[in-house]
Amino acid sequence: MKELTKSEEQVMQVIWKIGEGFANEIMTAFPEPKPAYNTVLTMVRILEKKGFVGHETFCKANRYKALIDKEEYSQNFVDSIVKRYFNNSYLDLVSAFAKKENFSIKELEELKKIIREIDNKQL
Repeated sequence: MKELTKSEEQVMQVIWKIGEGFANEIMTAFPEPKPAYNTVLTMVRILEKKGFVGHETFCKANRYKALIDKEEYSQNFVDSIVKRYFNNSYLDLVSAFAKKENFSIKELEELKKIIREIDNKQL
């Protein structure tokens, strides 16, 4: 799966948020400062070519929707980062964040809880 540019990701975030919509609905859902209408339409067309967005035509207007869900893209993105920067090791990723971010005791306890839950599911 291709990675999104920052601008493409901003448009996808809006489309994921609203589910589907016409160009004016996508524009309305953008936070301020809103990008130019033509910029958004250009990004949507690029996202269509990349296979992230599809559309249905009603009269002369297109209603756009995501073809890739947010969770799927997020997982692929994280997998790519882990592979490129952390020797394909999620342990290295978590260790790097734990050392740099100075997790609180509460956050570490929550992480341990998540690990126990995953471990119990695998048994």
